Amino acid sequence: MSRETRQSRDGPLAAAITTRVVQVFGDYTGRGPTRGRTFINENLVSCLLRDTLTKPERTLAAAGEVETVLEVRRRFQATMRDDLVAAVEDLTGREVAVFMSENHVDPDVAVETFVLEPVAGDKDAFHP
Repeated sequence: MSRETRQSRDGPLAAAITTRVVQVFGDYTGRGPTRGRTFINENLVSCLLRDTLTKPERTLAAAGEVETVLEVRRRFQATMRDDLVAAVEDLTGREVAVFMSENHVDPDVAVETFVLEPVAGDKDAFHP
């Protein structure tokens, strides 16, 4: 299967995952990221999100409290974990084996990564 075909096939699913991830962020933090894109590659789903920080977090970061902002974000993501995983499992129809999350303040970027359980019979799949 060509790369272009795979991208067009994953387009609606990737868009749906981005929408749900942004909604979960909004539910927990009061606002979701303003830009996002999801990439799907076999057993890997990665959501790249931009403009994720709330106004108070941006204010703290500007005052030099970057580590405080990152710690708060880590706590939010630990709290959001179950809802983020459920969203990806619901949309993909597959179980999430591993969830990883990371943030960066300047530029304001976050990544939510999901490693899916391999499909039955997929001998070449990465097994976490």
